[in-house]
Amino acid sequence: MIRSIILFIVFLGGIASASDFAKEQRWADQVVDSILDGEAIWLEVDNRKFLSIYTAEESETSKGGLIVMHGTGVHPNWNQVIQPLRVEMAARGWHTISIQMPVLANEASHDDYAPLFIEVPPRIDAAVAHLQNIGIEDIVLVGHSLGSLMTSYYLSTSTNDAIKGFVAIGMPGGSSNDQMNSLKTLPKIRVPILDLYGSNDLPDVLENIRAKQQAVKRANIEQIEVEGANHFFDDYEDQLVNSVNDWLSRQF
Repeated sequence: MIRSIILFIVFLGGIASASDFAKEQRWADQVVDSILDGEAIWLEVDNRKFLSIYTAEESETSKGGLIVMHGTGVHPNWNQVIQPLRVEMAARGWHTISIQMPVLANEASHDDYAPLFIEVPPRIDAAVAHLQNIGIEDIVLVGHSLGSLMTSYYLSTSTNDAIKGFVAIGMPGGSSNDQMNSLKTLPKIRVPILDLYGSNDLPDVLENIRAKQQAVKRANIEQIEVEGANHFFDDYEDQLVNSVNDWLSRQF
């Protein structure tokens, strides 16, 4: 009887730590028909599909591919940060693919997302494989807020040679959970990093700027502050895109 109760608790715990797939589907139902630039594609992990939006580059010379990761609980066409980047960077020569990250119910806290980090690497790997299958070899990962922490965790464990850089936007610093702690994951990353944030960003971002730089202890992290911008770069979309594009131009 006791063993059955334990197994039931473990079973419930497994459910609690999984992405809210019903919410993912609701987002997909809303997003797919509203896409004006790019096309919806469905990538697959463990026989379960998740929404992504692919936008082909619009210049004569492809510069590579960008995989874009959104923040807490939203979707791959979110109008703050994500949609401007995936569309405008395609206009500047980058194939972009914005992917649905694991999500929880609206009332979930930041720390509730920690168990979902294990679901991140297979999704990013699926996006990398998609870009490689269409002939794109040089790939940069771009993450905003929680998406930047998920990306940093991925890069701290990945040895994928196709990944050439990491753009972290509004990336928080410390956390009691090592997977969510950029001060723990950043030192393990071996590709160039852009740490981009607004001067009016969240306290957890601004208070850890120097700590992130010291944690890396090497030359290939560049930190750029966009004066006046908040965490979501509201009304500063042009500065956001220009900062990312300029850094990528210097790196590649």
